[in-house]
Amino acid sequence: MTALAAGLALLGSLFFATGAALQQYEAARSPGAGLGALLRRPRWLLAAASMTAGGALHIGALRVGPLTVVQPMGVAALLFALPIAAALHGRRVARAEIAAAGMVAAGLAGIVLLVPAAVPSPALDGAEAAGMLAAAALTALACRALAARAAAPARAALLAVAAGVLYGSAATLVRVLAEAPGLNLWLLAVVPFPAVAALALLQRAYACGHFGVAFASVQLADPLTAVACGALLLGEPLPASPAVATAAGLLAAAGTVALARTATGAGPGATTPRATTPLATTAETAVTGMVSTSAASAAATASMRTPPREIGAR
Repeated sequence: MTALAAGLALLGSLFFATGAALQQYEAARSPGAGLGALLRRPRWLLAAASMTAGGALHIGALRVGPLTVVQPMGVAALLFALPIAAALHGRRVARAEIAAAGMVAAGLAGIVLLVPAAVPSPALDGAEAAGMLAAAALTALACRALAARAAAPARAALLAVAAGVLYGSAATLVRVLAEAPGLNLWLLAVVPFPAVAALALLQRAYACGHFGVAFASVQLADPLTAVACGALLLGEPLPASPAVATAAGLLAAAGTVALARTATGAGPGATTPRATTPLATTAETAVTGMVSTSAASAAATASMRTPPREIGAR
């Protein structure tokens, strides 16, 4: 069953990567197009269906195999997505891009493997949900404000980080709903707001033309946000090895910045590789700082906690 789980997870990653690359291709063709315009494009809808199929395959893999096998396969989506996106835009993937993507994938694998099993029956009251969404919205707005003045690679990263933060907060709400849907009907009306906003921001990130940067950034910001919200609001345990988790987060962040420095743009909103400007450096530092701060705060919080007696696979 382990081999079946690994195969399903890899196939799911391929479907998800294909969908993400197709979405970026459509968004980059018309950088000014909004989410409503993209929803009317058959190819963009096909991409969404491919990503949905990828998610379903990943869930199926988790049902038949251990988390330690399935989750690392899921982060392979970035390694699949880069060559697919490059082929759609008629170019080859540079070796530096593959190396940077490998850093991101290794860091993400480390993060997902270190996240312990969730506690049962999470609960979230109205004040906590409002506070979480307000913090996520403020973070997203700050990223968008920085992105407005940044060069294309950093702009893609910042917009994708904003989307990842909102996706992570939406995932926290879904986690509560999944455990006790009948008791949290009010959350059903709330979940679409961060999810739709995240989708719109991600399409803007894709429209910048630097797919690898955007995809890596959202893949990193989403789980880090979800882990932080789970620990702070739902009482879920943090990674058992804070130092290793911090190192994994920093490795993924360094890979994302490397992608921003080396990736060749594709699409009307892209630029060619350039010398680093002060503003671009500031934006890249902001992205790395957000990830580093999240990982470091998680490590500090975990060091003050009594470790759980037993940590099992999800």
